Amino acid sequence: MHAKDILIDGYNRIQEEVHAAVEGLDPDDLVTRPSPDANSVAWLVWHLTRVQDDHIADAFDLDQVWLTQDFQKTFGLDLPRHDTGYGHTAAKVAKVRVDSGDLLTGYYDAVHAQTLGALREVAAKDLERVVDDRWDPPVTLGVRLVSVLSDDLQHVGQAAYVRGLLQSA
Repeated sequence: MHAKDILIDGYNRIQEEVHAAVEGLDPDDLVTRPSPDANSVAWLVWHLTRVQDDHIADAFDLDQVWLTQDFQKTFGLDLPRHDTGYGHTAAKVAKVRVDSGDLLTGYYDAVHAQTLGALREVAAKDLERVVDDRWDPPVTLGVRLVSVLSDDLQHVGQAAYVRGLLQSA
């Protein structure tokens, strides 16, 4: 098994978990927050998708799906075009509202398709390429891909937890 196959498997798991966290929830459930400062399922899935979209596009010199497929307009969040949700206040978290989970999973699926397309072209030597020299040590493609994978799995786990709280209430 090659490294890219392991990465593809990991990103496929995110997609499975995104669908499991969102499907069957109504719009009110998607935006319900366990406490005023907590994140909703909608915000968590939107955020993890924005991070993946932003970071993968940057690492592979691609355009973000958020912009090219008009998800920025469809979501209508009135945020700067490259906002990924990092550092959002409770008020900004509350702005992430959707009419159905289909918008969240649709955006994730489009980002996932772009991610898989990029990963399928990765050679082992590509993983050593520096994609961000603002860190010490500089971040390689391999490290960035694992970082996004880790971050997304944490956030989708949080979304599943919030879903569980909602369903047990």
